[in-house]
Amino acid sequence: MAARKVGLKKIKREEDSCHPKRPHGKEGRLWVSRAGAKQSIGANSKEELLQLIGGEWRQIQRSLKDADAKRVAAGPQTGDRRARSQRKSRTQSQSNQKSSFKKRGFKKR
Repeated sequence: MAARKVGLKKIKREEDSCHPKRPHGKEGRLWVSRAGAKQSIGANSKEELLQLIGGEWRQIQRSLKDADAKRVAAGPQTGDRRARSQRKSRTQSQSNQKSSFKKRGFKKR
């Protein structure tokens, strides 16, 4: 996704391939055409290409993290019943009710 955002056109992705030294990683591979990379974004070396992709990936991750933080800070939607039931704050419930640890007297008839 970051490679496409950078502007690479000729790429191929292998999902379940792994590095020989990390056989359980299943990191995947990204095959990039050298001629395609030079033509589309002007990257002459592998290092330059990786720097561009890595910078774009970090930007994407940062924006996802910020969006998630904003969503959590905003709280549940108005019509969300499950989230609304967990919305009760302790400060309001303590001010409205007496402490539940006190012994309550029973009314005599």
